[in-house]
Amino acid sequence: MRALVVAKAPVAGRVKTRLGAVIGMEAAARVAAAALLDTLAACGEAFGECHLALDGDLRGACDEGRLRDHLRGWVVHPQRGASLGERLANAHADASGPGPTVQVGMDTPQVTATDLRAVAAASGEGNAVLGPARDGGWWVLALQDPTAAAGLVGVPMSRPDTCRRTRDALAAAGQTVSSARVLRDVDTVSDARAVASRLDGGHFRRTWRQVAR
Repeated sequence: MRALVVAKAPVAGRVKTRLGAVIGMEAAARVAAAALLDTLAACGEAFGECHLALDGDLRGACDEGRLRDHLRGWVVHPQRGASLGERLANAHADASGPGPTVQVGMDTPQVTATDLRAVAAASGEGNAVLGPARDGGWWVLALQDPTAAAGLVGVPMSRPDTCRRTRDALAAAGQTVSSARVLRDVDTVSDARAVASRLDGGHFRRTWRQVAR
């Protein structure tokens, strides 16, 4: 089993632009880097094999040095494809191997190693596991069969019905889909405030408290 993180390089103006419209693009990039750092840490604790499908370049990214430290021992792939669905399908193909691949993004810094191991265990009978997000999207997808991710190509992303449509696409690909717990994506100031308030520590909580002063 392995982790697969699909993320953008945290460069100001390229990440968390909805958040950046309120707190500034540089601050938003700091928040994105912090969220990614916490996600990498959780994945590294949960699994021995970890992959990052990266959109962009870490050179010049916010918190580049710390990100590179966290990525030691990881396999880093460039994202491939025009749409997000294509990039997700290709990322699963690039990270394929025996056992489940547990894929997350960089928008849920509250995810824990326990969450990720539970998702992997739930997929152990050959099921797909999909974790709904509160905004109608999803935060985690575990697949035993990487070819099932091809169904994501036709799913509209960033919509209130994205999770439902993803579940339907996986079922159409022959997958039995079970659910992980619901998490809240960090897209807006209210999201960031709510998530940070429930964390006891970590890069995201510390960074959000700094930029939200």
